[in-house]
Amino acid sequence: MKWLRALYDWTMAKAAHPHAERWLAFFAFVESSFFPIPPHPLLGLMCLAEPKKALRFAFICTAFSVLGGIFGYAIGYFLYEAIGEWLIGVLGLSEAFPKAACYLRENDWQAILIAGTTPIPFKLLTITAGFISMDFVTFLLASIGGRGLVFMVVGVLFQLFGAPIKTFVDKYLGWLTALFTVLLIGGFLILTQLGGGEGGSDDPCGNVTSIER
Repeated sequence: MKWLRALYDWTMAKAAHPHAERWLAFFAFVESSFFPIPPHPLLGLMCLAEPKKALRFAFICTAFSVLGGIFGYAIGYFLYEAIGEWLIGVLGLSEAFPKAACYLRENDWQAILIAGTTPIPFKLLTITAGFISMDFVTFLLASIGGRGLVFMVVGVLFQLFGAPIKTFVDKYLGWLTALFTVLLIGGFLILTQLGGGEGGSDDPCGNVTSIER
């Protein structure tokens, strides 16, 4: 989609903005509740530009992603009928939503942790968690664990091996871009399985098509 590519390019341009940290915080927050572009590439660019600040960038990304997750939870809990259902539809997650609710009920915090560290859109699980009234403390701790793992690992690596990593990325940028694309496509394939797969008999959520509170 051209609009998605344009949105991605606009987001990435913020890495060179004088207030890049504020933009990183903003994108990390909104991506956890309604924005389609993940903050990972922006975080990577900022860490490449200033490896000595990598841990700071990673902490900002983690903190505001978790705060955005709380906002997504609130949408699902308080405003699902007014906003959440429409938002899920706009994001193209309507078919995935019932199964996400089922997996959350079946797996609890593990589902949040997995969503926080994989290409599955985190917003899908945050809104769903609020909708099914998942225990908030459990949700919060799992969000911190999942988001912290994926972002802080990036920060630690750049903080410790900034120059070598920058050289490696510069040399293999094309391959790394392809890898990121594969991971992103993998996330959408997972969503396809959530939304339209037939599911096996051993999968209690395989054929779920409706939601209940």
